[in-house]
Amino acid sequence: MAIPDYQTFMLPVLRYVGGQPNESVVIRDLFGVLAKEFSLSEDDLREMLPSGASTTFGNRVSWACTYMKKAGLLSAPKRGCVSITPRGLEALAKKPVSINAAFLKQYPEFRAFQTKGKNTEQENDMGSQELSLGKTPHEAIESGYQKLRAQLADDLLETVKSCSPAFFERLVVDLLVKMGYGGSLADAGRAVGKSGDGGIDGIIKEDKLGLDVIYIQAKRWDTNSIGRPQVQQFAGALQGQRAGKGIFMTTSSFTDDAREFVQGIGSKIVLVDGDELAKLMIDHGIGVATSATYEVKRIDSDYFAESE
Repeated sequence: MAIPDYQTFMLPVLRYVGGQPNESVVIRDLFGVLAKEFSLSEDDLREMLPSGASTTFGNRVSWACTYMKKAGLLSAPKRGCVSITPRGLEALAKKPVSINAAFLKQYPEFRAFQTKGKNTEQENDMGSQELSLGKTPHEAIESGYQKLRAQLADDLLETVKSCSPAFFERLVVDLLVKMGYGGSLADAGRAVGKSGDGGIDGIIKEDKLGLDVIYIQAKRWDTNSIGRPQVQQFAGALQGQRAGKGIFMTTSSFTDDAREFVQGIGSKIVLVDGDELAKLMIDHGIGVATSATYEVKRIDSDYFAESE
C-alpha cells in the first residue's frame, strides 16, 4: 500500500509510546511497529525522497514525532528517543479518532512553532496548506523544487527550439563535454554542421584518451516526432563509418517504432528526446544559471558525541 502521510502516523505513534509511560522509546524502533500496523512492504520501506537524502517512511515518522514534540504531547529525554508527556496521556484519554495538524493547533506551543520565522499572513496560510496536504517540510521543499524544475525544463526546451540548427548542434557538443565526453571543447567535436555528412552531425571522443568515438545526430525539430526512417538513416551512417556507438538528440520526441528499432540492431544508439535533453541541460548547467541556493542542514551527531 501507499505510505501514509506523516499526520496518519501521529496517533499510532502516540498510542505506542503511551504504552510505555515510564520508558523512552527509540524513534527507529517505531519503524517496525508502524510498518506492521500499516502492512507496508519492503519496497515501501525502501522508497526514497526525490533527493535521495532519506526514506519517505522514515522522514514521515520522524516528522510525526517532531510535530507532537512541538505540541507538547511527546518529549525528547535524549537524542533519538521520545517519551509521552502528561499532556500526551491526557490527549489519549480523550480517545481521539485521529491526531493531525488541525488537532495540534489547540496547543499554543504548536501554533507558535507554525508561525515562527513567518512574517506575513500569506506565508502562514501557505504553511497551513502544506500541513493540510500531509506533506512534511522536506517533502514540501522537494515538491516545490520539482515544480520549479519542471517549469524551467519547459521554458528551456522552448528556448532551444527557437535557436538555429547550427547553434543546437554546438549545444549538443557542449552538453556531452559537460557530461564527461571528449575532454575539452577544443578537441571534443568534429565535423559539426558539415553538409553531406551522411546523417552525422558531429563526432566526439568517448573519453579523454580517445579510445573510442561517438557519432552524433542532432535534430532541432519543433513538433514532428522522429520516426524509424530518420533513426534508420543514422544507423546506416554509423555502419558506413564502421562505428558502433551513436547519440541521436532531438528537441521533439521519438516514435515507439523508432525506439523499438534501436533495440534490435547491433550498433549502440542512445535516443535523447526533448524532455530528457532539458533535464540533462539543467543537471549539467548548460544554458541555465543558479537563481537561488538553499541549504537544508541537520544536527551533526558526531560533533555532540562525548567521549566516555
